Parts: sequence; structure tokens; C-alpha cells
Amino acid sequence: MSAPNAFFTETLLLLGGAVVTAPIFKKLGLGTVLGYLAAGVMIGPVLHGIADGEAVLGVAELGVVFLLFIIGLELKPSRLWQMRRDIFGLGSAQVVLSGLALTAIAYLSGVTDWRGSIVAGFGLALSSTAFSMQILEEQGDVNTRYGQRSFSMLLFQDLAIVPLLALITVLDGPKEAASPLKDLGVAVAAVAAMIVAGRYLLTPLFQIIARTGAREAMIAAALFVVLGSATLMQMAGLSMAMGAFLSGVMLAESSYRHELEADIEPFRGVLLAIFFIAVGLSLQLDVIYHNVLFVILAVPVVMIVKAVIIYGICRMSGSSHNDAVRIAFLLPQGGEFGFVLFSTASATGGLLSDSTASLLIAIVTLSMALTPLGVALSKRLLSDEAHEELDEDFEGAGADVLMVGFSRFGQIAAQILLAGGREVTVIDYSADRIRQASGFGFRIYFGDGTRKDVLRSAGIDRAKIVVVCTHKQEITDRVVELVQTDYPHARIFVRSYDRIHSIALRNRGVDYELRETLESGLLFGRMTLEALGVGEADAIAIQEDIRRRDEQRLLLQTTEGITAGRDMLFSKPVRPEPLVKPKRQMEIFDDSDGLSAPAQEEPARV
Repeated sequence: MSAPNAFFTETLLLLGGAVVTAPIFKKLGLGTVLGYLAAGVMIGPVLHGIADGEAVLGVAELGVVFLLFIIGLELKPSRLWQMRRDIFGLGSAQVVLSGLALTAIAYLSGVTDWRGSIVAGFGLALSSTAFSMQILEEQGDVNTRYGQRSFSMLLFQDLAIVPLLALITVLDGPKEAASPLKDLGVAVAAVAAMIVAGRYLLTPLFQIIARTGAREAMIAAALFVVLGSATLMQMAGLSMAMGAFLSGVMLAESSYRHELEADIEPFRGVLLAIFFIAVGLSLQLDVIYHNVLFVILAVPVVMIVKAVIIYGICRMSGSSHNDAVRIAFLLPQGGEFGFVLFSTASATGGLLSDSTASLLIAIVTLSMALTPLGVALSKRLLSDEAHEELDEDFEGAGADVLMVGFSRFGQIAAQILLAGGREVTVIDYSADRIRQASGFGFRIYFGDGTRKDVLRSAGIDRAKIVVVCTHKQEITDRVVELVQTDYPHARIFVRSYDRIHSIALRNRGVDYELRETLESGLLFGRMTLEALGVGEADAIAIQEDIRRRDEQRLLLQTTEGITAGRDMLFSKPVRPEPLVKPKRQMEIFDDSDGLSAPAQEEPARV
């Protein structure tokens, strides 16, 4: 079979495996991650459909890169600074304590010498960012307190990969003159370059592209930013995932955040699914078969030791019992960075043998496969204590109100909401309007509200009310239809175009609608009456009567048609007419234009 045909065949197998297993395992309550792993095991080790699983894994790791970029988009630098204690406190404690405990167990087991035991112990101490964050996303727990603490530990582990790789060089003995200060300088320079680019280059770049309206250019720019930042960090000696995360953080305060997240999300989802399948492809069944007793003991021991340590440090740092249990059962597995450490240590030839490295990789893979089951099991250990758990709000993504369209109407409504202490996420598809609003201190995001992925990225899952304030009736109707179809539990408040549009929206079942001109027209008429000498109380009473009549007419028109309720209108003509029937025909002259017309006799109107 030729190389191109083999490539397409393998791609079909990967996609087909994802399509078949993910819905089945999701339906069984086991989660999509376990389904992807099962697909990989069946395609690779069992059916031998794909031989080179590690090649697939190398490409699919881009899914982890995209995942870290999206996570970075959710974290403003200020929020990241607030998490510093969890990142460097909890994270460092977990890596050090778990690493030392597993190092001791590896050495006592006699699998390798003390140097190899250190590599094995600290490699197994790292958890899987891809697995853990995917599970948190599926359960909607990313923004919970325990979800953020879990992420803090995972983030520190990603940072720890750099010193751990350096540790391998130290343990194996330097093969060439080491220059740690130079490596540190390169890493610091790369991070500084990322910060400068994110602050001064990226947002203007996306503004230019947005003004052109070239949708494909925006997607290409998003991919370029993620892959470019990941490559820069890799060249500096850091992980690609860390580079993508930093670029996401730099764009977390950008008005284009939600649009970027929506553009990257499809790539992230597909590549991350292929990553999990590739992990299953790389599972070496023969290694497990020849060391079955050791694996049966090693996998639960590693997971139990890590879970106990994680539970302990979480409780000591203030987590509740339930949160500590959730974190402990979420992070006991080995991680994808363990593959990197073990492969590197094996390549040196002096720290780990090939067979030992393969055995450790098999242990990590099996621990990943057992994680979704462990998370399901953890629910049995939760206490029934009732406590309030609030979602963290990341720059509007979890706000109570999601406003689509920042029109004049929406700007006034947003002032009311903000003055009332409510958080509002605003998305608009006009780059010029975003730029103008930012000059007045408003925070709005670039995004097309008619796209489901943009609404999801903007936090519609957590919004209590969706406010639609777009200018065009057809756009408003598309947004309302999308929300009602995919998010039927969301309450919808809509700015309508005119009376006919209001009736149509009521027939669609929106929770509230209002014509932009209604209240302003009522107030304008009332103030004019007062200027003509009508008392304030009387003018207000008239205004309320007109408002009541208008609402009653709308109710009738919604059920009986647009002509219903005409008797409620005040249709007094502008030209004054006599209150009594005149006895003779009169002539009315208009001296201004020299025209005259005979007035016809008409019955009195009251």
C-alpha cells in the first residue's frame, strides 16, 4: 500500500474509532476519554490496524497544546497571580512528596538502581493534563474551586518538566559542557518575547484581520499564534504546551478572546481525541503480558500513593473533604510528560533500560485508562455535607448575563446591569464598535453571536439570561432560534425591531421583548405635555395609560392579528374639529400659502 493511501486509511481508522466508541462510552457513563483509549487498543495492539502508534502520538500531542492555549484564554494575568499559592504551594508539594515516595517504592522494588528510581519516581508523580482537564470539561467543573486547584497542580507539573529533564542530564553525567545560566537566559528571553508580543502585537493583528471580514484568515491567524508560541517555547527548552498556555494568558484580556477560543475549539477537540486514541495505540500488550503480576501491583500502588498524598496536602491547605476526594481521584494517574522523561532516560542508555522504560510507559497508560473509573468511584466517598459552591468568573465567561450585540440599546441596558453589581459578558461582531467601546472603558469581545461555538465560548452554559440587542431583525431571529434550539433552559430577553417583530418574538416564546423606541417615545411625549402646561402627575398618569393600552393591544395582536385592538388607539386628527355640528358651511383660509378649502360638515367626535 502506498504511503498516501496508508495515511488516509489510518486517518479513517482513527476518526472511525472516535465516532464509534465515544458515544457508546458516553452513554454508559464511562466518559469519552475511556472510549478513545478503548478505540486505540482495538485499532493498534489487538487488530494491528496501525503499527506506528508513537508517530500518531507525536502529531496528536498538538491537541494538548491547543487545550493549554484555551485554558490560558480563560485566565487573566491577574487571575493567574491570584492562583500563585495553589500553583507553587500545592503544585510543588504534590510533585516533591509524590516523587520522593514513588522513588523509594521504585528503589525497594529492585526494578532499577537509585538513579533510575529517581527518574521513575518523579516521572510517575506527574499527572495527565489532557485526561484531567477533559474530565473536568465533560463534568462542567473547570471553574469550580476543586477544578481550579487541580489545574494549579497540573500547571506546576508542566513547569516542572524543565528541571526534571535537566535532572536526567545531571544523573547521567554531563556529556558536554553544561551552561545552565545560558539556558535560563534563553528561557527568560523567550517568555519576555511572548509577553511583549501578546501585549503590543497580537491584538492589533486581530483588529486588522477582523476589519477585512476574512473568516478563514482569522482561523489561520489563531492557529499561527498557538503553533508559533508553542514552537518558540520548545526552542527555548520549555514545553510546547507551556508556550501555548502563555500565549493564551497574554490574549486573555483581548476583545477577540471568545472568537479565538471558538476557532481553536474544533481542532482541539479532534486532536485531543486522536491523542487519547494514540495512547491506546502505544499500549504494549506484550510488556504487560510478560510482567502481568508486577503491573497488577504497580498500577494501583502508584495511584493509591498519589491519591493519599494529594488528599492530605489538599486538606492541609484548606480544601473540604469532598473537594480533596475529587482532586485525589482526578490526578492519581501518570501523565504524558512521563512518556517524555522515560524515553529521554532510556535514550541516554545509563539510567533506564528499554524494557524498564516500556514497563513504566505501560503503567502510566493503564493508570490513565483507570482514571475515569476512579472519578466515577470517588462519588461514593463524598459526604452529604451541604455547602455552597460558587463558580469562579473568568473575565465574563461565567457571568449571569450574556449580551449579544452592543447597540445603543444594549449600552444603556448594560449600564443598568453593571450599576446593579451584575457581571455581563458582551459579544459583538463589529471590530470598529469594539475599538470605540474600549475607548470608554467597556470590555466587550469580538464574536459572531449566530455561531453556537462562539456562544459556548462566551459562557452561555453558565449564563442565567441571554440578552439579544443586535441591530438587524434577521440577525436577532437567528440568535433567538439558535439559543432556543440548543439551550432551551436559557431565559431570553430581546430588543425587538418594531411592533410586528415584537409579536413574532412573543409567538416564539421569548421571556421578554421590548421595542427600542417604546420607552423613549413615552417619555418624550410626557415631557412635551408637561411643557404645554399639563401637570406632572397628570402627564405621568397619561403616560402609564398609554403604556397599559400598548401592552393590551400587543396581547390581542399576538392571538388575533395585527389589526386587533384598534379601538384602544387615540386617533384624534391633528386639525381641530368643532365639537358641535355647525349650522352652515364655513370657509377656512390659510394665509400662509394663499390656499383655501371649504370645510365639510362632520358629526361631532368625543
